[in-house]
Amino acid sequence: MGTGVRYWLVHQPLISQYEWKLYQTPGATPRFVAITVAVYLALTLTLLLLHRFVAITVSSATVRRLSALHSLALCLLSIVMAVGTLLSVLHDTPPGNPIWAICFPVGETPPRGATFFWAHVFYFSKILEFVDTLLILLGDSRNRRLSFLHVYHHAAVVVLCYLWLAKVQSLFPVALVANAAVHVLMYGYYFLCAVGRRPAWKRLVTNVQILQFLFSFAISGRMLHEHFFGSGCEGFQSWCFNAVFNASLLILFFDFHSKSYAQKTRPASEKLKSI
Repeated sequence: MGTGVRYWLVHQPLISQYEWKLYQTPGATPRFVAITVAVYLALTLTLLLLHRFVAITVSSATVRRLSALHSLALCLLSIVMAVGTLLSVLHDTPPGNPIWAICFPVGETPPRGATFFWAHVFYFSKILEFVDTLLILLGDSRNRRLSFLHVYHHAAVVVLCYLWLAKVQSLFPVALVANAAVHVLMYGYYFLCAVGRRPAWKRLVTNVQILQFLFSFAISGRMLHEHFFGSGCEGFQSWCFNAVFNASLLILFFDFHSKSYAQKTRPASEKLKSI
């Protein structure tokens, strides 16, 4: 990887000197998380209720343009986050501790440096993804499909990403790279659909999302071994919340997969946009 890329994604002072400080760093308070999630849920519920009494429909052309811009932005941002985190982990991993990204040593890993900078960017990107919900609700009412999985995932993942930083959760760098890579594929698909070039690999997006969760459980085995039979891993309680969340998503994704692809008449873009 070129030195220029490494500088701008790892060594640039804003990135390399980053430090998460409770009540000082933007978004670094439980109150911020609570208000953000509450506003998202309240606005979503309000729009859903309004649709019962008022016809709030933006032209399909406008929605497609907005969806294309939003999807392209998140696709490109996901590429940057995946590459930036991977390079940062390679740089931040201490000599003699190759599994640092899987198991942060207890009491020895302050939340600072490039790896944690990208975790913060990822955290804020999840708030940007709330626009997904707005685009669904602004679409044609005949095709509007807002699922519980979609709202639950978007709301809970903000809490999850906050805990990554606040609790210095072991394993989050691996999860970040995997999730950002999946989002490159997912938002790339959304973008192509929005510009009228729907790919043939729609089912692959959901399958890869499911594989991501299975991978997270598999790699967690290494962390658990180190935590219980080694020197311990930082942020274990936060990881437990993460594991329960991933398990619930996996169940919901399997349910979504079985229902969506059994309904062959449903438009492909609407199947995916509902998650």
